[in-house]
Amino acid sequence: MKFFLDTANIDEIKRCATFGFLDGVTTNPSLMAREGISDQAERIKEICELSEGPVSAEVLATDTEAMVEEARTLAEIAPNVVVKLPLTMPGLAATRELAEMGVAVNVTLVFSPLQSLLAAKAGAAFVSPFVGRLDDIGQDGMDLVENIVSIYSNYAFETEVIVASIRSPQHVLRAALIGADICTIPFKVIEQLASHPLTDKGLAAFLADHQNAAARKGHSAAH
Repeated sequence: MKFFLDTANIDEIKRCATFGFLDGVTTNPSLMAREGISDQAERIKEICELSEGPVSAEVLATDTEAMVEEARTLAEIAPNVVVKLPLTMPGLAATRELAEMGVAVNVTLVFSPLQSLLAAKAGAAFVSPFVGRLDDIGQDGMDLVENIVSIYSNYAFETEVIVASIRSPQHVLRAALIGADICTIPFKVIEQLASHPLTDKGLAAFLADHQNAAARKGHSAAH
C-alpha cells in the first residue's frame, strides 16, 4: 500500500519524508485555506520539490471547459502533478479530455460504487472515495472501498483507489485488508499508526531494567 500525506503543510511533508514512506501528497482548497494559502500554484510547486510521488492539486472551476483549462495550467507546474476533479458530469467529461491529453486525473468526492465505475471508464488515473464523510452520516465508508476494489478487479481497470477522508488507524487497517492501492492520511493519523501503549510500556521497562542493572554494577564496584 502507498501512503499519501493529506496536507498542504510543508513542515508535515518534510517530517513524513524523513520516515521514508512519503509516496505522494494530496491537497484540496480546504487544506490550502487552513494554511492561509492564496497562491495554490506556488504551494504545489513547493510540495512537488519535496515529494517524488504524485501530488494532487484541485481545480476550482465547475464547467468542463474551465476545468480543462485550469487543469492544464496546474499540470504544467511539475511532472508529478495530478489534477483533482469532482465527480460531476462536467468533471467526468473533463477527465476524459485530460486523460486523452496524457494529464493524470484524480476524481474526488466519490461516495458510491457506480460513481467510481464512471470515473474509471472516463479514464481517471485515481479515484478518491471519502470514507470518513460517509461514516459521519451513519454509513460504513469502508464498505464503499471494498465495493470499488471488487469492481475494478472484475474489469481490470487500472484506476488506483485512494482511500480519502481518513479519520483513524482503523480506516487504514481496513483499507490494507481490502487491498486498496493508496491511503491518503492526515499527519496526526500517521503518528497514531506508530503508537501503541504496549510499545511504550515495553520500552520503559527495557530502559528501567538497564538502569537498574547499571546501578547494581556501580554499587558492586564501589564495594
